[in-house]
Amino acid sequence: MSKQWIALVALAAAACSGGATGASEDLAGQTVEVFGPWTGDEQKSFEQVLQAFGDRTGAEVKYTPAGDELPTLVQTRVSGGTPPNVALVAQPGLVAQFAKAGSLKPLSADVEKAVIEHNASVWKQLGSVEGKLYGFTFKAANKSAFWYSEKAFRQVGATPPETWDDLIKVSKAISETGLAPVSIGGADGWTLTDWFENVYLRTAGPDNYDKLAKHEIPWTDPTVRKALEELAKLWGDPTLIASGALQTEFSKSVINVFGEPSTAAMVFEADFVASVITIYTRAKVGEDAKFFPFPSVAGSEDAVVAGGDMAVQFKDDRATTELMKFLASPESGKIWAELGGFLSPNRNIPETSYPDAVTQDLAQRIVDAGDNVRFDMSDLAPAAFGGTKGAGEWKDLQDFLADPKNVDGIMTRLEANAAKAYTK
Repeated sequence: MSKQWIALVALAAAACSGGATGASEDLAGQTVEVFGPWTGDEQKSFEQVLQAFGDRTGAEVKYTPAGDELPTLVQTRVSGGTPPNVALVAQPGLVAQFAKAGSLKPLSADVEKAVIEHNASVWKQLGSVEGKLYGFTFKAANKSAFWYSEKAFRQVGATPPETWDDLIKVSKAISETGLAPVSIGGADGWTLTDWFENVYLRTAGPDNYDKLAKHEIPWTDPTVRKALEELAKLWGDPTLIASGALQTEFSKSVINVFGEPSTAAMVFEADFVASVITIYTRAKVGEDAKFFPFPSVAGSEDAVVAGGDMAVQFKDDRATTELMKFLASPESGKIWAELGGFLSPNRNIPETSYPDAVTQDLAQRIVDAGDNVRFDMSDLAPAAFGGTKGAGEWKDLQDFLADPKNVDGIMTRLEANAAKAYTK
């Protein structure tokens, strides 16, 4: 047998097997256009992932960093009949909208197999519309983290609280030192939705969370009351939260805790708090700045509220499908994980791929939560209710932060605004 024949057999075998990544090595001359939200350093990291796919397959991948304008840009291209091959979308509701309109292509059997193999079943459910799988979460955010000043905790001899009641106790102890226990970025309404979602997931459970997200139960339901009453235990005590919460933007809420001088001991928000700490303060993540998972409420099990960017495809040619297969693989996530600033629900990305203990912990908690992970509820809701500044849920929860005793009034307003948005 000639060397040339051996080489051809080997190449054919590689193309059929797809190797570890599932990406065929014979896509030279084909171009795949990808839209994503990432700019700056995140764009550079994602482009390294795409470069790896190009190097393995010979395909050319063109990336457009769309930022916050991604939904509008994708919709414009779809309406004009020139959609990108692939888009990374942060709003599952938008994915469902495209799928129901017939704009998206269901994932191939190979890609669906990879999604099932590498992720908890809840992630398949999230990417499914009317029984068909249209997408998978490539990059995730852990929105169930409390970040705290090691110095402030050490001063009162506190350890990370495991329960909501313990959080209140630690907060009261810190308050006696003259430091505000909790900094809240209430000027950005989305932070308050994250607070509510974490408490609600723990008090009402995953099934009710799903129902409320779909507006199958009203915002006047007793489960909503319970969550708001728990929140009021913290929000309603002015000695436990930093003053001016409604005028404090997210980034400032982080700087309040880790800047110099520090004016607060804790701030609740997602894993991207670490980036704010690194960019705007001298605190070292993992040393001066640490995190603990959102505490159990009334004996609840561990759970995680997550955000993320879902990969979907508007075309079903071979190059597009191979890229989707690559993005669903552990190898693609490993590339970005090693660069930092990345979490994934893909349980087969080695933990050691994440560059530090804090990131490893944040990522592992998403994986370990299994089917107790739920996607950010406000991102699942119509934008008029869950994603509009100064309106809907954002404004209602800001008003609740201003007056935590008004549980009945806020429930009524939430339901009225939700009913209006969900019927459009």
